[in-house]
Amino acid sequence: MVKLRNLVLFLLLLTVAAPILLYTDPSASFKTPSSAKRDFLEEVTALTFNSDENRLNLLPRESPAVVRRDVVGVLYSTTQDSDSSSLQRRQETRDQLSARVLSATDDETQSQTVNPIQQVTNAAPEMDKPSDDVHVSADTSQTKEKMQVQLTQKTTEKVDEQEEPKDEKERGNGLIPDAQVRHLKDQLIRAKVYLSLPAAKANPHFVRELRLRVKEVQRAVLDASKDSDLPKNAIEKLKAMEVTLAKGKQIQDDCSTVVKKLRAMLHSAEEQLRVHKKQTMFLTQLTAKTIPKGLHCLPLRLTTDYYALNSSEQQFPNQEKLEDNQLYHYALFSDNVLAASVVVNSTITNAKHPSKHVFHIVTDRLNYAAMRMWFLRNPPGKATIQVQNVDEFTWLNSSYSPVLKQLSSRSMIDYYFRAHHTNSDANLKFRNPKYLSILNHLRFYLPEIFPKLSKVLFLDDDIVVQKDLSGLWSVDLKGNVNGAVETCGESFHRFDRYLNFSNPLISKNFDPRACGWAYGMNVFDLDQWKRQNITEVYHRWQNLNQDRELWKLGTLPPGLITFWKRTYPLERRWHVLGLGYNPTVNQRDIERAAVVHYNGNLKPWLEIGLPKYRGIWSKHVDYEHVYLRDCNINP
Repeated sequence: MVKLRNLVLFLLLLTVAAPILLYTDPSASFKTPSSAKRDFLEEVTALTFNSDENRLNLLPRESPAVVRRDVVGVLYSTTQDSDSSSLQRRQETRDQLSARVLSATDDETQSQTVNPIQQVTNAAPEMDKPSDDVHVSADTSQTKEKMQVQLTQKTTEKVDEQEEPKDEKERGNGLIPDAQVRHLKDQLIRAKVYLSLPAAKANPHFVRELRLRVKEVQRAVLDASKDSDLPKNAIEKLKAMEVTLAKGKQIQDDCSTVVKKLRAMLHSAEEQLRVHKKQTMFLTQLTAKTIPKGLHCLPLRLTTDYYALNSSEQQFPNQEKLEDNQLYHYALFSDNVLAASVVVNSTITNAKHPSKHVFHIVTDRLNYAAMRMWFLRNPPGKATIQVQNVDEFTWLNSSYSPVLKQLSSRSMIDYYFRAHHTNSDANLKFRNPKYLSILNHLRFYLPEIFPKLSKVLFLDDDIVVQKDLSGLWSVDLKGNVNGAVETCGESFHRFDRYLNFSNPLISKNFDPRACGWAYGMNVFDLDQWKRQNITEVYHRWQNLNQDRELWKLGTLPPGLITFWKRTYPLERRWHVLGLGYNPTVNQRDIERAAVVHYNGNLKPWLEIGLPKYRGIWSKHVDYEHVYLRDCNINP
């Protein structure tokens, strides 16, 4: 029994001791804790799983072939050999294993970053290494340190190489301008679609959430037109709305329903746009017809002060120059005191010889005293001024002028002022009551107004002079009556735009594609005018147009007819148009122009005037003048 018990004890001891002797690394007793830790991490780094397994969060994934190829032959001795050369060989084997694995990692096509565990190990303080670590060779330690530095450099370079092209691509392509604003507005449209769909309405929780997001986005966008106008939390609102819209997409997965709704919304938006355009046109025309409060106040103040003067103080100097054909004569017909002052001031400012310029201003009875008072108090330097009252032209009456007879007719007044016509006529610009003013038609009676003058430069009151105009008097019109800048570069300035070519009187006498020209700055040879009896030609065509079948009302259509084949084209630099309606007039053309014209409804003295062009006009207005301050006229 004693022998049996001893045998059992021996077998138990052998069972316990054998694994210890077989699997324990004799050299482990010589390793420091930090050295053992480093070996463990290096071996873990080399481990991989099968290709169908998930990647570990912290450890780079290697192909199974790498592990199988490099791990073969790694054995641990079961003897108690403590020879330093044997230990060094085993250490070098592990170093080579790590180097091959890490080298393979660098060659992988997928983007890799430095192993976090390796980074932490590499960054461990040197103080963790005991000073008595004499069992590991110096060469091995240096080799490992160099390998770790090279690994870090390689990995860093690889990451940089992969990130740089992305940055360059973003810089090259750039972001879509104001992409965030556009995205937010698109989200609002999508939200409106989901709110109108039956499937979404059946989910009250989703509807409440979506409406909340819509309010948040609307507050974020407001009137923002670019990304810099958005608040700081706009991105958060955008992301929150995107999450909610994703829920709506899950609720409503029927694309055909969404498409139908979008088409209905598009049709509704187009109809609303059409209505708004028509309303905008009507309101713009209405604004253009009104007189600002300041411009209504100014003539009242001036008229009051004019009649407080005695008769001698009401006279202009240099009246002997009014009929001197050696001087430069201008014809200006206006009832706007401030606009007329800008024309005169800008002309004299740019004139080489101001004393040779004579301005003949004709206005109506209401503004006659105010116009005279303004230029008496603000004389244009050495230039000569004449102000006349159109009501004192006794020769101009309905028996002589067909247009004056037409303008005073009941049908004409109804055409302009009856409200029910406003919505039926597509071309609202021809309904401006300014066409009822005889001042607008005086341009066809220049020889009668200035019987002793040979040549006159006609100017509208909505122009600004930027260069000396005296050169126009030396232009040879080659027997023509009118010198003007042609506007055939734009399709709407051709004859068929203004004349009714369905009428045989028009189609037989004129070319529908003929070049139009511009009123506003025109040189008129009054001697040729009288020889060719231009006023009679004008009267004849006006009588033919009593029912307005040949052209709509205005002065350009009868001007195109009256001066047909009697117009000499001037260089375009003399006269640039469009500053009263076109915000895209070429800036270089404006700078080179002798005269810029605010033709259109957006006059510079109105609030609706284009701001980018207002400065050209306003620099010739002294807003510190006592009359302007009293009437609250500001730039």
